[in-house]
Amino acid sequence: MSSTFNDFNFNAGLLDSLNSMGFNKPTPIQIEAIPVIMSNKDLVACAQTGTGKTAAYMLPILNKIIESNTDGLDTLVLVPTRELAIQIDQQIEGFSYFINVSSIAVYGGGDGATWDQQRKALTDGANIVIATPGRLLAQLQSGTANLTKIKHLVLDEADRMLDMGFYDDIVRVISYLPTERQTIMFSATMPTKMRALANKLMVDPQQINIAISKPAAGILQQAYLVYEEQKNKLIKHILASGNFNSIIIFSSTKEHVKKLERDLSNMGFSLKGFHSDLEQEEREEIMRAFKSRQLQMLIGTDILSRGIDIDGIDLVINAEVPGDAENYIHRIGRTARAATTGTAITFISDTDQYKFLQIENLIGREIEKLTIPIEIGEGPVYEPEKKPKHQAKGYSNGSKSKSSSNSSSSNNRSAPKEHSKPIHREPSGIKHTIVKKPNPPQE
Repeated sequence: MSSTFNDFNFNAGLLDSLNSMGFNKPTPIQIEAIPVIMSNKDLVACAQTGTGKTAAYMLPILNKIIESNTDGLDTLVLVPTRELAIQIDQQIEGFSYFINVSSIAVYGGGDGATWDQQRKALTDGANIVIATPGRLLAQLQSGTANLTKIKHLVLDEADRMLDMGFYDDIVRVISYLPTERQTIMFSATMPTKMRALANKLMVDPQQINIAISKPAAGILQQAYLVYEEQKNKLIKHILASGNFNSIIIFSSTKEHVKKLERDLSNMGFSLKGFHSDLEQEEREEIMRAFKSRQLQMLIGTDILSRGIDIDGIDLVINAEVPGDAENYIHRIGRTARAATTGTAITFISDTDQYKFLQIENLIGREIEKLTIPIEIGEGPVYEPEKKPKHQAKGYSNGSKSKSSSNSSSSNNRSAPKEHSKPIHREPSGIKHTIVKKPNPPQE
């Protein structure tokens, strides 16, 4: 068992980079995955968000590139979103500070100059390409990129790529790769379709499971029972309490995000909406501002749940219960990162209660229900067993496939059979001071 990065016999320059970045002890996923990847075996790894999985696969790959004096394209990393591609590229830049390894993020959007820059990197020299499947496939179909010398293929957040409909694109991209390569798959969940993909791509893969689908211990999870028309008032009540300094609000659609941004902008918070209608440059600028604490609040869709790597987020609010129980884990995982603490509050409407029960089943515990303030009105009664008709197919519960509700599944639920009454209590959180600006920025 490795207790320090020195135990992996990494190149001295790579160790210098880790020391300069403050990497002291490897995380559990790094301890398990690095030796497997160093031994050139295929790997399927399940690890919860925020566990250090990028370093778990990238550090051994970087070490192999250095030790073999590789010149040209060596590694392809496929990811679901441009935000994650940029984030990984930035991490590689830090890991490579004292070594001669290059990388580029390839993703959609941008102008002709961006396309040309990506094409040049694919043909002339970057050692590592981090790409979204659609944009990479477009480059490949243009006939300029050559992936026949790839030695390492990494599918990061593979389950998310399948959820977003990238299965066919992934298969097409892989058809351009050599059959003799090392294939590494990282995921938060292992649905049936992804297991089939792993079997198709890999040769006798090693398997690692680290803390799948369990929220970090430092997250205080709470919920409110609330009707749709009460949600904005409740958000304003929570934010006005002054207990939180860095905030993310998740909403189900970009239309809801835009409406929340309008409704909350008059409160004096420094905030921005984050959604797919924004240009890439705008999204990157918003992310930089939030990371540097120039922005106090982000309001976004699930694109934020996996494409953001920022410590010190005090509060996450789910304005709606996520449609996929696994997404709840990723959303609230934005807080309490790096051994800190944080608060995650979910609004449960009368139609979302069965979905929330699936979340409680997934994490194996009942989440505390708080009563909304009396001035906002009375919320719905929590009766999650009364599943709405439009949810007849059920919701995914981790690695289990979807199935219709039956007596067997009801008997196997891990959540308590009786649900406690809502507790009238203000949300707890880290005691920071809200910073309000007298004149909120104009949109």
